[in-house]
Amino acid sequence: MTALPEAAKELIRSGALAHCATVNPDGTPQLSVIWVGLDGDELVSGHMGAWQKVRNIERNPRVVLSLEGDTSMDNGMQHTLLIHGTARATPGGAAQLLYELGKVYVGPDAEFRPSNDPDAGYVLHIAVDKVGGFGPWNPR
Repeated sequence: MTALPEAAKELIRSGALAHCATVNPDGTPQLSVIWVGLDGDELVSGHMGAWQKVRNIERNPRVVLSLEGDTSMDNGMQHTLLIHGTARATPGGAAQLLYELGKVYVGPDAEFRPSNDPDAGYVLHIAVDKVGGFGPWNPR
């Protein structure tokens, strides 16, 4: 596992939407826009059902996430964070995680409750294998 640079963690904490790519059974890519948070150096996201991305990860744990920053480099290139990782899905806890992430993505006073059962759904835990993109997390 690769440690996330602090600048990458700041972008993740900012509420930037993540695009999560997984691999379908036939080898084609599957892409979802997700909310993400941090649990140490792992990224976490909540999913209320065994949607395609969850099933894909259970079969093939390789993922790539991209997040777009709201700043740019001196040459005008928008800051983007790319994370190659290995994911695992654990049952339960998605509703509680989504409630917490709602404070970031919807607003600090948001009461986002996707379910009355805090142990519903799945939490994806993504261990970082490689960090890339354009930004302070990847000086070139």
